[in-house]
Amino acid sequence: MNFSLMGRMFWEFMKIGLFAVGGGPATLPYLMDLTKKFDWYTMEDLTNMIAISESTPGPLGLNMATYAGFHALGTFGGVVSTLGLVIPSIIIIILVAKFLENFNENKFVQGAFAGIRPAVTALIASAVYSVCKVSLFVQTESGYEPAVKTIILCVIVFGLLQVKKLQKYHPALWLLFAVVIGIVFRF
Repeated sequence: MNFSLMGRMFWEFMKIGLFAVGGGPATLPYLMDLTKKFDWYTMEDLTNMIAISESTPGPLGLNMATYAGFHALGTFGGVVSTLGLVIPSIIIIILVAKFLENFNENKFVQGAFAGIRPAVTALIASAVYSVCKVSLFVQTESGYEPAVKTIILCVIVFGLLQVKKLQKYHPALWLLFAVVIGIVFRF
């Protein structure tokens, strides 16, 4: 095992984790820069990493770090690069939690959180409205009309999810079911 290379990989991904603010897509410029600095992977590998990371569950940046580390150093490289990427976030979260814990009884902090809760609720409600508008209605020249098939399917699936015996099935099976039903009703 090349410990100096693993240390270097850990350090590089730790810098990415610290400075790539904005989630997975924000890691792309840093990952592109690594192709110029090191022979861990090529730009072609990077495009494959993006495709694989987008098609697998989990955060894009984390998937890409794991893939890059694995590609360069195998399983242990995947672990090292992933730890390097997430450790800055873990440290920052712990510090913020500790900082907020000291001010938990502060009336200004409590007031701020009391104001934030309704705002967050409104933002989530707005997102739900937007998704429902796109999912359950079809835009026509005269405005929006209900997508009857979609609404019926939504009601059926919601009803099926209320049956206790069906609740035990894994969400992946429900997604597969939704794909099949979507294909059948689409044609």
